Amino acid sequence: MPHVLRDEQGRIVAILDRPSAGGSIELAADDHELTMFLHGASAKSGTARDLLLADLEFIRVIEDLIELLIQKGAVMLTDLPAASQAKLLKRGSLRRKLRDSTGLMDDDA
Repeated sequence: MPHVLRDEQGRIVAILDRPSAGGSIELAADDHELTMFLHGASAKSGTARDLLLADLEFIRVIEDLIELLIQKGAVMLTDLPAASQAKLLKRGSLRRKLRDSTGLMDDDA
C-alpha cells in the first residue's frame, strides 16, 4: 500500500513506498485522491472536474467511432454485447430528445 505526505491544506504532496517518520498516511492503491494526484490534479481543486469532463469528451469520441463503424458496415450493433447495445441506444435517444425538444444541444454534445 502506498503512503502519502500531505500539506497543511490536506492535499497530497508526495507518494512513498513505505511509512515515513514525517507522518505519512497509508492509502489504498485505488484511492480516488491518489489517482487524481498521479494524473497531476488535486481532488480538492477544480482540475479534477476538468479531468472528468475530458473523460466525457473521450466517451463521446468512442460513441462517434462506434456509430461510424456501424454506418460503414464494419460492425453491426448486434455484434456488441446486449448491455453495450442498450447503453448506446439510450444515449443516442437522449441526445436526440435533448436536441429536438430544447434546441440547447448541438451535434457535438
